[in-house]
Amino acid sequence: MDTEEPLLDQLNRLCNSKTLILTIGNTLRGDDAVGPLLFQQLKGRITAEIINAGTVPENYIQTIIKKAPEVLLVIDAIDFAAPAGTIRIFKPSQLNSLVISTHTLSPRIFVDMITHAIDIQVYFLGIQPFQTQMGQPLSAAVDKAAQQLISILTDVFGPGK
Repeated sequence: MDTEEPLLDQLNRLCNSKTLILTIGNTLRGDDAVGPLLFQQLKGRITAEIINAGTVPENYIQTIIKKAPEVLLVIDAIDFAAPAGTIRIFKPSQLNSLVISTHTLSPRIFVDMITHAIDIQVYFLGIQPFQTQMGQPLSAAVDKAAQQLISILTDVFGPGK
């Protein structure tokens, strides 16, 4: 996927594939809660399977492998040095040098473990956080981005698609 192409156009290419969406995040750490929030808002509203991995995506590696989707779309708050609330799609190869994850397992190792077991396309849909301090609420910028993503993802993966 081309990071310069509009998000809706990029995601529309996935609408006819067997896609699994994996949300990641910590509900106690401000904008890092965006993944679990999206899970709650999208569950039951989209045809793509969706799993909330919370802070332990590595616990879902075997589940993903057994389900064998064509596409894995990982949604997380990712620091890629953009204005808060910016949404961008990354290929796994871009993660090492461009972004900083707030989770313990390297996203690259996570992807490698899955791609060595099954033939799958993996994309990270990152939302630039404003803050990820413990006990803080979701910032206005990230909440606005989350609402935009809910609209886009229900359009792309909604019933009848």
